[in-house]
Amino acid sequence: MKYQQEATPNKRFERLVKRRLLAPEEQEEIVRVSGNTGCYPEELLIRKEIPKYEILLCLSEYYGVPFVEYDEGITVSRTVLRQVDAERLKQALWFPLSVSRDKAEVIAYNPEDPSVIDDIRKTLGVDQISFLVALPSDLVRIIEHNQDINPHFPPSAGRTPLATTRTFLADRRSLFACNRTSFAKGRTGLAFFRTGISFISIAIVLFRIFGIGYLSLIEGLLVIVGTIMAADGLRWYIPARREGNRSPSCSPTQPTSGTTVLAVLNPGDDPAFVRSEYVKDSEKLRGEWGNLSPVMRRRFLASDRTDLAEERTVLACYRTRMARARTGLGFTRTGIAFIGLGIALLRQFHTSWWSVFDALIILAGLVMALEGFYWYARGRSAGVMGYDSALRESQKAGIWDLVFPPAHHQTRTGSSSSCPLPVRPSHLPGIWGTTGLALERTLLAERRNVMARLRTVMARSRTGLAFIRTGMSMSAVGGGLLVYFGNGSTAWTSFEAAMVLMGLAVILDGLYWYIPAEKIRRQFPYCFGEMEFKMPDYGTPVRRWRKVIFGNDAL
Repeated sequence: MKYQQEATPNKRFERLVKRRLLAPEEQEEIVRVSGNTGCYPEELLIRKEIPKYEILLCLSEYYGVPFVEYDEGITVSRTVLRQVDAERLKQALWFPLSVSRDKAEVIAYNPEDPSVIDDIRKTLGVDQISFLVALPSDLVRIIEHNQDINPHFPPSAGRTPLATTRTFLADRRSLFACNRTSFAKGRTGLAFFRTGISFISIAIVLFRIFGIGYLSLIEGLLVIVGTIMAADGLRWYIPARREGNRSPSCSPTQPTSGTTVLAVLNPGDDPAFVRSEYVKDSEKLRGEWGNLSPVMRRRFLASDRTDLAEERTVLACYRTRMARARTGLGFTRTGIAFIGLGIALLRQFHTSWWSVFDALIILAGLVMALEGFYWYARGRSAGVMGYDSALRESQKAGIWDLVFPPAHHQTRTGSSSSCPLPVRPSHLPGIWGTTGLALERTLLAERRNVMARLRTVMARSRTGLAFIRTGMSMSAVGGGLLVYFGNGSTAWTSFEAAMVLMGLAVILDGLYWYIPAEKIRRQFPYCFGEMEFKMPDYGTPVRRWRKVIFGNDAL
């Protein structure tokens, strides 16, 4: 809110004139400029390098109430905070410190403003008001501190809203995990289905070769067992098929190292995540990490953890879409097996009423193969984006570099970054220990993201292997038919050769996915060897921290 010039001449700064800190004509000029620009006169006085405490003494003497400066110790209970709209109070420039029955203690910029007094009484439901006076900038910071946000940040930057956003992101990752489990179950069902079809095919071939005889009992048992397995496999696959129709959206926002804020919209079954606009002076504030108070540091770290949680969620989405593609490729392999079986039966036996059955098998296999390739196309794009995302994020500066930049990135002597840490006796050891734990949680979150990137790369590798298996199935069916039946028919020979070539193309595509992913996997120690961690205890010196070793046996 801009400053509104008072109707009567401003007498609040006569003390400065009497103490010869401000000339009368300068006072009039400040009042005039303040009215024209909307800047508070106190801000203009501070720009003229008049001490802040002198300005506060002027306000205290003028209004006859004590003054207060911004301090992190000025906090209000959540019960009181729930009664007010903090964003509106930034405009109205008043803030309740305490409320009891019909009396309230309030910090205000202008305690004599009738509209402010009326607003306080209506909002808090009190008759008696005990005022303290503060500068507008200090008052806004007091409100923001109780909102749990850093200067100029939106309400969504509070640690509680950020924790809410992370909870929704965690819920979304759990949903993706359920989807991947459903797809794995669907692939297992397809394995049952293929096994059942194999039993039925063997029985039919035996029956068509030998007719009715002493083997008919075995053939009948094979048909019954195959039918049961195929039906059971379909019962597992169909729910995964329905799940696969709902392709998840993996569109990420753009993390900005704490200079914008991630928030959740439409909380519920289908939440949407948006990022705030760039926060004014946030990059400069973050760059002065050594001068930030512990609370301000924890707020930035909470935002970092939220950004890391979003990246993990997006990577989980990519892995889910790749799992969907692998399930589709399993369906494709089933379809290819159908096509090969139908062609073999159609070409092996003479034309009869069985030929209709053979043609139906070929048609069913073609439909399954086409549907599986439809899933393959979607999964391939997810694999490309997931792989690129993992590589891109791995090249960015880590949390440790943001918090403790290398020496060659630090500003030389004379800059604000060389100021001593704002340590007070009241801060030791608890508040710094809490900030250290927040940093440790953020570093662990970043380590989880490194593992999530590796899992995404390995998911791409598994998907590449699924491509290879599918290509081998196509080449094997086409090559087997070509070898067994020869090249007597130009049409069949061309079709079988096309299957071999398509299979080889899919195999090469799978190798293109598999080989780079395997190279990256070998660079990480998470799959072999031992890992050693220091267990931090911020109440003791670092040399006393215990070490924990995790080996393959422990895992």
